[in-house]
Amino acid sequence: QVQLLESGGGLVQAGASLRLSCSASGRTFSGYPVTWYRRAPGKEREFVAVSTKSGQTYYKNSVKGRFTISRDDAQETWYLEMTSLKTEDTAMYYCSMDKYWGQGTQVTVYS
Repeated sequence: QVQLLESGGGLVQAGASLRLSCSASGRTFSGYPVTWYRRAPGKEREFVAVSTKSGQTYYKNSVKGRFTISRDDAQETWYLEMTSLKTEDTAMYYCSMDKYWGQGTQVTVYS
C-alpha cells in the first residue's frame, strides 16, 4: 500500500520555526515533483511550494523568503522548512507526489 506520511507540525508562537517532513512507503517517489499544500479552517486548499524533478522550487508569494522546500530522494524524505511563522500560516499541511496525498500535519501558530 502506497502511503505518504507528513510529520513535524505543532503548536508554536508567531515567529517560531518548524520543519515538516514527508516520507513515503510502498513505492519509490525519487525524482518526482513534490508539492506542499495547506488548508486553513474554513478555506480552500492552497498551494504552498513545489520542488520539481529538476530541483527547481516555487512558492506561494506569502511564504517566499520564509519557507524552504527541499528533498532527500536517497532517504525518500521531503521537507518544508518554515521560519518566521505567522498566525495566518495556521493550517493542515499536506505533501503530494504523483497522485498520492498524505493525511496532513497540523500547524497552529498563535500570537
